[in-house]
Amino acid sequence: MCGALRSSDAGKKAVLMGWVNRRRDLGNLIFVDVRDRSGITQVVFSEESKPAVHEKAELLRNEFVIAVIGTVKLRDANTINKNIPTGEVELVADELRILNDAKHPPFLPGDTALANEEMRLKYRYIDLRRENMQFNIELRHKVALAIRDYLSSQGFFEIETPFMTRSTPEGARDYLVPSRVQPGMFYALPQSPQLFKQILMISGFDKYFQIVRCFRDEDLRADRQPEFTQIDLEMSYPQPERVWETVEGFLTAAFRAAGHEIKTPFARMDYDEAIRRYGIDKPDLRLPEFTEVRDCFAPPDLQTLAVNPDLPVVAIRIPKVGELSRKERDEIKPMFNSKGGAKLFEDFKRIEKNFPEAAKKIQEKCRAAADDLIVLVSGSAQSGREDHPASKRKVTPHELAVYASAGLLRVALAQKYAAKHGLFQRGDFRFLWVT
Repeated sequence: MCGALRSSDAGKKAVLMGWVNRRRDLGNLIFVDVRDRSGITQVVFSEESKPAVHEKAELLRNEFVIAVIGTVKLRDANTINKNIPTGEVELVADELRILNDAKHPPFLPGDTALANEEMRLKYRYIDLRRENMQFNIELRHKVALAIRDYLSSQGFFEIETPFMTRSTPEGARDYLVPSRVQPGMFYALPQSPQLFKQILMISGFDKYFQIVRCFRDEDLRADRQPEFTQIDLEMSYPQPERVWETVEGFLTAAFRAAGHEIKTPFARMDYDEAIRRYGIDKPDLRLPEFTEVRDCFAPPDLQTLAVNPDLPVVAIRIPKVGELSRKERDEIKPMFNSKGGAKLFEDFKRIEKNFPEAAKKIQEKCRAAADDLIVLVSGSAQSGREDHPASKRKVTPHELAVYASAGLLRVALAQKYAAKHGLFQRGDFRFLWVT
């Protein structure tokens, strides 16, 4: 492999096969970087020692596929490339075979400026030669292998279930495949192996898993595609603790294979608490949670603001945003998706001016610094009434409208000002069970 040679291989014969990544012609010496999925090795063609091979090397261009036979040689100290693992050695070519030539590609795998997505998809085989893409494919393989190894060690059987089946009620539309042998009849591609794994459970296979392809005919979204791969598993006689342990176990193995250590057990929270604190059942825990600030306002203040006193008033705090101009504050309004009459107060300065005591209490309750952004979301005075305090029962539909509206805005603001607050750090994983 092109990325395998090291200084300990000096003096040995080697055969390299791969793509021409780069060619540098210095006259009597031609240097060619040969690339495969393991890395790059520099190959030297000398006119003095091998004139015929050197002449052949003059034909090489980017993305030619070649095989080179030669001797591994240590590089001179001043030519060592510390940027690649094979940078201490080079291969002095004795023989060159051009396995396949290539037209000049529309973009090169080593280009730092990426082609547009349409171009990358059209020439997918070139795009997949890029180092980042090959890293992703290798990582996916390692993660899948780690999951399989862990679940197998816990007594799970990996069992394949059929793709060609009959349509069953699911959450989306089915993809249909016409039957050749029974005209007018159709197979459905599975949206999930749900029925099959239940059959496996009543057949006595008490622990099943599958890394399986699923198909759903639905509109594209950020987390929705027509076909996708999911980790599907089922257990007989399950207890909540066993399910949590199993999932946390294979996720720990998967993240370890990707070079990350995660903390277990994961935090746990019931659905209603998640909605009250974050406005969503899959919260981003890197961001500050809501603060309930209704009690910071006097009843006449709520009436002046046309706020329903029976519904939550939540403060969203985004750290370190700094002073916003009027134009920037106005840009927050289109980001707010009001549900059920939820109301936005994006200009906290106006709250400070008109209700100074309430504003001071809100800042203290939110533990806000001077440069933190605070916006308020409440129910409007026209919203329906609630009969009981929220802390003593489940979230009601009117409360959910306020929390959900605030939850969407919380994430949107955090994404908009990500460069300022710096909370979205790579590798900062915060897992949570919402039950």
